[in-house]
Amino acid sequence: MVGTEHTSKQFDAELEAVRARVLQMGGLVENQIKLAIESLVTGDVALMTQVIEDDHRVNAMEVEIDESCNHILVRRQPAAGDLRMVMTVIKTITDLERIGDEAEKIARMAKLLSQKERLHLPRYNEIKHAGEIALDMLRKSLDAFARLNLTAAAEVVRQDEQVDEEFRAIMRYLITFMMEDPRTISTSLEILFVAKAIERIGDHAKNMSEYVVYMVKGRDVRHVTVEEIEREVQL
Repeated sequence: MVGTEHTSKQFDAELEAVRARVLQMGGLVENQIKLAIESLVTGDVALMTQVIEDDHRVNAMEVEIDESCNHILVRRQPAAGDLRMVMTVIKTITDLERIGDEAEKIARMAKLLSQKERLHLPRYNEIKHAGEIALDMLRKSLDAFARLNLTAAAEVVRQDEQVDEEFRAIMRYLITFMMEDPRTISTSLEILFVAKAIERIGDHAKNMSEYVVYMVKGRDVRHVTVEEIEREVQL
């Protein structure tokens, strides 16, 4: 009996350690997005370089956490809620790694844009606003994961629609600008790539919040409407 209790405490400690590493990875990715957008707006090449070079840290954390989860699955053979937690972690770190890739992409595009003459076209204010929404989605998703906060998870899913609309507005503006002045096409496309990267960050944050609903409720809410998710979290 004592041995079983000891094993149980060890298992709980392993799960908690994995959860803590996920949040640590999330904090690193969150910082990557902040620096990438800041570098775009300010033209700070040093920040762009830092974001690009730091991407390997995010990749290394994903591999490390994934190995820890595989170790838990093989040795502990978790069931029910514990199994859902481990599966949620595995999926979450995949999305976090992809968010890191999008931050790196923004930094690379920012580097290209910084080497060009600044035309009076970049919708950097709109880009920054969309980035702030996506960043808030990531923060809420991580908070939902840490606190098992289903209300926050549902808010993230709702916010994804807002980021999508921001992206469409930026795209419409840039298309108009390119039609009016073909000299801006190259620069406009690079800005569009940045906007698309932000939209993808929102998608990944939304995925993460849906995993939290699965972890707590045991129901896969991917590919269902926002209204259905909001009803699910209220049950």
